[in-house]
Amino acid sequence: MKPIVKLAFAVTLLTAALGARADDIQVAVAANFTAPMKEIAAAFEKETGHKIQAAYGATGKFYAQITNGAPFEALLSADDATPTKLVAEGAAVKGTQFTYAIGTLVLWSAKPGFVDDQGKVLAKGKFEKIAIANPKTAPYGAAAVEVLTGLKLLDQVSPKFVTGENIAQTFQFVSTGNAELGFVALSQVMKDGKITEGSAWIVPGKLHETIRQDAVILEKGKGKPAVIALMDYLKGDKAREIIKSFGYEF
Repeated sequence: MKPIVKLAFAVTLLTAALGARADDIQVAVAANFTAPMKEIAAAFEKETGHKIQAAYGATGKFYAQITNGAPFEALLSADDATPTKLVAEGAAVKGTQFTYAIGTLVLWSAKPGFVDDQGKVLAKGKFEKIAIANPKTAPYGAAAVEVLTGLKLLDQVSPKFVTGENIAQTFQFVSTGNAELGFVALSQVMKDGKITEGSAWIVPGKLHETIRQDAVILEKGKGKPAVIALMDYLKGDKAREIIKSFGYEF
């Protein structure tokens, strides 16, 4: 066999081998983590060849889908309770759960100057509608209710609620003007450490339980090299740099 032919054959074998190792990963991702996950997925796919098939939505709904046999192989939750529950119920792999980000709640309006930096706009009540994610299925919605309860404003504000199915829909309500303001994830309005538009009050963490967001490998992803590689990638410096740029902590 001629050298050039041998080289071409070797390249073909290498390409085939890499293609055989590359895999698709079915991942359920909390809606608040949409923007950073898209960046992480692009970088991960470029480096590994694995393809991430991500679904974005409310953690509570993902829990129901997973327990009913949905084909997800990994979960990036908006809380730590759901992965813990899935592990206890045998639907997730013990020892694979870890915190990939700590979320920050923000009261935001698309209108500049509408929300003050101390959140006093809530007590003044000069708004018709305020958006909030469903507190029964979305941890950021539950945190928002906790904040309003602590400020003794829940009874005053709740009649003005516009409830989103998840934090993505909640953000949409505010960004389109269907609600003058709303409680969303900081990651939705921050890029490279800056609020991108509108006005906001970054809610102090002491006003609600820590939004600890955990990832876990699900039973359908058990032992799968591509899934394990994604979990490892989320713990690495490149992913963490992206995560931090959207306002998350660790």
